[in-house]
Amino acid sequence: MKDILKEMILAAAKAANQCGALPNADFPDVTVELPKTQAHGDYSTNLAMQMAASQKMPPRKIADILLSHLADENRIIAKTEIAGPGFINFFIQPSAWHSLLINILETDTRFGGTNIGKGRKLQVEFVSANPTGPLHVGHGRGAAVGDSVANILSFCGYDVQREYYVNDSGRQIRTLGLSVYLRLRQLMGQTIDFPEDCYQGEYIRDLAREIQKKEGAALEKKPEAEAVENCARFAADSILKGIDKDLIDFGVTFDRWYSEQSLYDSGQVDAVLQEMESKGSVYTKDGAKWFRTTAFGDEKDRVVVRENGLKTYFASDIAYHQEKYQRGFERVIDVWGADHHGYIKRVTAAIEACGRRRDQFHVILVHLVNLSREGVPVAMSTRSGEFVTLQDVVKEVGRDAARFIFLTRHYESPLDFDLELAKKKTNDNPVYYVQYVHARITSIIRKGRAENGIEQIDWDQKSVARLETPEEIDLIKLLGNYPEVVRLSAELMEPHRITYYLMELAAAFHGYYNRHKVLSDDAELTKGRLCLILAVRQVIRNGLKLLGVSAPEKM
Repeated sequence: MKDILKEMILAAAKAANQCGALPNADFPDVTVELPKTQAHGDYSTNLAMQMAASQKMPPRKIADILLSHLADENRIIAKTEIAGPGFINFFIQPSAWHSLLINILETDTRFGGTNIGKGRKLQVEFVSANPTGPLHVGHGRGAAVGDSVANILSFCGYDVQREYYVNDSGRQIRTLGLSVYLRLRQLMGQTIDFPEDCYQGEYIRDLAREIQKKEGAALEKKPEAEAVENCARFAADSILKGIDKDLIDFGVTFDRWYSEQSLYDSGQVDAVLQEMESKGSVYTKDGAKWFRTTAFGDEKDRVVVRENGLKTYFASDIAYHQEKYQRGFERVIDVWGADHHGYIKRVTAAIEACGRRRDQFHVILVHLVNLSREGVPVAMSTRSGEFVTLQDVVKEVGRDAARFIFLTRHYESPLDFDLELAKKKTNDNPVYYVQYVHARITSIIRKGRAENGIEQIDWDQKSVARLETPEEIDLIKLLGNYPEVVRLSAELMEPHRITYYLMELAAAFHGYYNRHKVLSDDAELTKGRLCLILAVRQVIRNGLKLLGVSAPEKM
């Protein structure tokens, strides 16, 4: 409907210009918005106010000229009004909304999609947790956000690749190897003073038991440094397999797992540092090598090679992001934890130094999850190793509830996640509230076939014309908003917009269903209402799919 109105308004402006009513043919883009209150109509445009300067006349006069040249051949407009300084409000004929239903039913699984991406290649890198321990509940929120963003962008015409960057090199991996090695020595009967900066969780003991069974005797004979290295590789590989399984159980898969160590093995880290050094972006000071990130807006320059010759994580990150663009991605999207906020400027600086634009890089920062049980906080301490894993949450509340609730708030806001609420089969549980609409509509369809003898629900102009109550028109209008919600979710990379919309649509359906019988002795009206609820079911299903949540037919 918005697109139809935009075309009509632009055609009116051109017609007014051709007859001399508007002297300037340079028109701004037509924007059509939803008014804040229903009293101001179904849609509104501020085009007359935007044109005031170029046309050199008052906005209200321009609005009057536009309306006098507005051609409504299909008679979709019930009335118009000029409001305030020059807004034009449009009131749509109730019958004009009916065509939206056929659009939804015929477009089916593609309804809501656009082609704003036009096949452009994007990469979404998310989760990328260090393989030093199992995924915790915070990683789960990042996984839900990253996967949903990738789904939405792909649905809107982008060529999207999902990637997990494996931090399998550096100090944390060495600490992991030492942690497992020391636990292994304890299992062999040695008295070991276990350092506080080693990984403390019970999973470290489990890994030590595993490696003891496989190669404990052989490890005893090796020098400590070699044994620690073996333990590190074994532990990282084992943990990564567990992470992969947990993510698959969570409905998340990746197109590629990219090893940080491979950047060193291939010489890419050295190559990019040499390239930057030749350009003057990397310089030596106090025995270390520094990246001149201040030249690109960072607060201070950053070390890439320490005095002892060891490269920092930033060094490999520079090489990794350069390599992303070399693979042909037009834009790179990284999903990080909120604690990485200070890292954005230096990576952005490195990307600019490598010849890319700032707008080719985007970071999504995902904030913390506050886990509770019936309002009582659940203690989580990663330092002691006693933390709630993603696997624990999925096993307790299910994949659908976990993913949906992770997406009920903007990722830049902290999220309160109540485990008991997520399991409830009541309207207080947001995912149950939405999924139940899909299941209820499916049940109504089954009942219609069994009791009313309705085998096929086909589009019928005469029956759909019977949809004329305010609740029915409002429900169709709300369905018509879905494509814009999806588009904005893609442009802003904000999947919570779809979650909000689905909850609003569920509320509208529940309200409608409580007031009106879908199945009745009036066959024509029944058929029209079945078309309406089928369209609701389709939009619910499409939206849940983008969030990675199932649409059950029975609950």
